[in-house]
Amino acid sequence: MSVKNYSLGQVGDYEIKQLKVFKTVVDCGGFSAAETSLNIGRSTISLHISNLEARLNLVLCKRGRGGFSLTEEGVIIYKMTENLLESLDAFRTTVNNLNASLTGKLRLALSDKVSLDPRSHFPELIQRFSTEAPEVLITTNVSSMSNIERMILNDEADIGFIPYHRQLDGLDYVHLYSDDCFLYCGKNHPLASMTEKDQAAQADVYPATHAGLKPHEAVSHQISHMNLTAISYFYDSRLALILSGQYIGFLPEQYARAYIEKGDIVAVAPNQRSYTLGVAVICKKTTQPNKPRELFLKVLHQTVEELISAPY
Repeated sequence: MSVKNYSLGQVGDYEIKQLKVFKTVVDCGGFSAAETSLNIGRSTISLHISNLEARLNLVLCKRGRGGFSLTEEGVIIYKMTENLLESLDAFRTTVNNLNASLTGKLRLALSDKVSLDPRSHFPELIQRFSTEAPEVLITTNVSSMSNIERMILNDEADIGFIPYHRQLDGLDYVHLYSDDCFLYCGKNHPLASMTEKDQAAQADVYPATHAGLKPHEAVSHQISHMNLTAISYFYDSRLALILSGQYIGFLPEQYARAYIEKGDIVAVAPNQRSYTLGVAVICKKTTQPNKPRELFLKVLHQTVEELISAPY
């Protein structure tokens, strides 16, 4: 019995739509989980995948009581789908950027509290950018430092605002400001009533919350011997744990100031327990044209230069 060679032939919009459905199902971990992301029912999703498998003459995934999983062919098709969709996005971006009018999308990713910190001048940057490019759609997303770095490097975002303690080779950095971070406890915590000498001696005994990231040298020096029993990356939730009186933790002085002034939290051994964390705007090092990103960076550099040269 001879096996007839199969030829896929031309790939059109319908196949690309099916591949997008397939990618979403894989990213979500199954048909049911993908219903919300795709905004279609499970039966419709199953039909799309079945039609795609028939079109490709391949079995892409296993579904049933054992759960959802990819076949060996499915793994290969998933990786090829990622490459195909990235290439289509790059093509679309390049074509849009070659047009005379500045349109398209600017995707911003920001770390916790940066957008409303007056030192970031974020509202002013948006005002200036939008004045020059009123037709560009701006999207914002809040995430952790490491996730924003990943998003920029994977072309899932154009510009990131992050606290940073390292500089990756694939990214460009524009330093905005630095945060002095101190160790704090709640007003009713045992450390709050101690002398600074006793605070320094006993701080490592009490339960502490931290960001959960691999710390840089200055942070590692401060927390390596602490009783790290809770993880909280975002400042609001970390502050809530500190206010509970059950945990101590580091916060930027600028963010903590209002709570210090109200007497809700107290600095712990401030002359010994502190570190400095930079905040920067990041973007990917690339030759790929992106007019909205380039304009935002231009506005950013102009704004930073004006602030540096402004008289006190």
